[in-house]
Amino acid sequence: MNISFDYYSISLLLGGFTALLSGVIVFLHDRRRLENQAWFWLNLSSAVWSFGYFAMVAVVTSKGSAMLSDSILHIAASCIPLFYFLMVLAVTGRYERHRNFLFTMVAAGVFFMLVAPTSYFVRDVFAKGPFRYVPDPGPLYAYFTVYFFAIVLYALWIVSRRLKETYEPAERGRLWSIMIFTIAGFGGGGSVFLLTFNIGIPPYPLILFSLYPVISGYAIFRYQLFDTKVITTELLTFGLWIFILIRALLATTPREQVVDGLLLFLTVIFGIFLIGSVMREVEIREKIQKLAENLEHANDRLKELDRLKSEFVSFATHQIRGPLTSIKGYASLMIEGDYGAVPDNIKEPIHIIFQSSQAMATIVEDFLNVSRIEQGRMKYEWSVFDLRELVNQAVTEAKPAVERKGLTISVSLGSAPLVVRADKGKIKQVIGNLLDNAVKYTPKGGITVTLVGRQGKARLSINDTGVGIRSETIPHLFQKFSRAEDASKVNILGTGLGLYVAKEMLKAHAGKVWVESPGEGKGSTFFVELATGQNFHELDSLEKSDKITPGTSKPQNP
Repeated sequence: MNISFDYYSISLLLGGFTALLSGVIVFLHDRRRLENQAWFWLNLSSAVWSFGYFAMVAVVTSKGSAMLSDSILHIAASCIPLFYFLMVLAVTGRYERHRNFLFTMVAAGVFFMLVAPTSYFVRDVFAKGPFRYVPDPGPLYAYFTVYFFAIVLYALWIVSRRLKETYEPAERGRLWSIMIFTIAGFGGGGSVFLLTFNIGIPPYPLILFSLYPVISGYAIFRYQLFDTKVITTELLTFGLWIFILIRALLATTPREQVVDGLLLFLTVIFGIFLIGSVMREVEIREKIQKLAENLEHANDRLKELDRLKSEFVSFATHQIRGPLTSIKGYASLMIEGDYGAVPDNIKEPIHIIFQSSQAMATIVEDFLNVSRIEQGRMKYEWSVFDLRELVNQAVTEAKPAVERKGLTISVSLGSAPLVVRADKGKIKQVIGNLLDNAVKYTPKGGITVTLVGRQGKARLSINDTGVGIRSETIPHLFQKFSRAEDASKVNILGTGLGLYVAKEMLKAHAGKVWVESPGEGKGSTFFVELATGQNFHELDSLEKSDKITPGTSKPQNP
């Protein structure tokens, strides 16, 4: 047997080997996926066509063997567009939409496979151009050519339609890769049709046929065409082995054969280790990716649960606030004697009812504020006012509680106005909350309230001689549900929300709140700072730069 190696036969042989390896590797990695199955049969058919054509043009020497090779390669050629079309439908997700066309073409393909060995398909084989034997078309061959390229063009139309519909980068990369290796594979392999129809142009593009598995290998690596990550390494390694093997076969001297044989042996050894290493690395990465996906799903679920929690709290507190307001209102009216004189033996219980409902109303309001902040529904009504007057009002309202507990309170507000632009109700709520905390956590002694203006800022300080705060507790004090360790001994009704709400409200005002304490049992001082008149532009710049903390509403200019 005299094998003739030239540009065309090497292209056919290399294309057949690379197609066979590509199909087997993809199939073995995941044989359950339709696109992997279609890819395997496409490449197997391509390999049979390639080896059949190689045998016809470079191996066989008799016309009978050439006719047998021609029948085999054309049976395989009848399958190639069918499996290619199936692969395109699987990758693009268009199987159901175009399966009727596929079934019709399958019937046509079976017909051409049956007639391939007859003279109606190929009349004869004889030398054409650079080849020993080339088929001479029969009356049905023109229909076969139309069948072959019509399926390919229809598949490319489906891919192009899908390209217009998707903007996802990886998906577009897969589709463009399919178009490129389609042009390479069918353009290269299809170039032999020219000699078949006696057009005297040698199939120079045939080398492109051997490149289409390489192009698909790049798509597998770059865009995960078949959802696997080891295939590319194996394709490149096996491709290198095939290249060196063909080089060894073409060697003209014993020395070149020995060198190429040794090189092939070394590349096989190193290739095996490389593939094993890549497989281990991919396995580890897939485990990490799986854990990351699980964590992402868990985070999404937690966010959803947090949203549902906020909605439930908002709904529940709204429903509770109405009855509490009624209890507090009627208790107040009874204390004031609007329903007649109250006997001495029930005055104290009514006071307890009033105080408890007042405490519960404060808790409900805190929960509502937290819900509004988290959902971005907190509303601010901005106005310009003298902060001294607001502080004085808050102190006046707190005095009854201070006196009932036997504490003293001293106030220093200065003589110059401290004009601020803020939500008057929200700032009063913050100050009232801090005064209320000072009363609750001060068993004896007194409270000092000081308001000063400095460097365009108004600073309010509320100092008490109470239980104090440990240094390690201070960084967490303004977080949700955070309380000092011994706070529950003094006030069991605290929720740990008041300071969080105060911090968020002041943040929306471009202000801040903080606390200082010498230590446990040594009292504490809470500070509130707001911009005064000359620094109103800070609120404007904050509004324009959208730097409002998430969970708060933007300030609205009055």
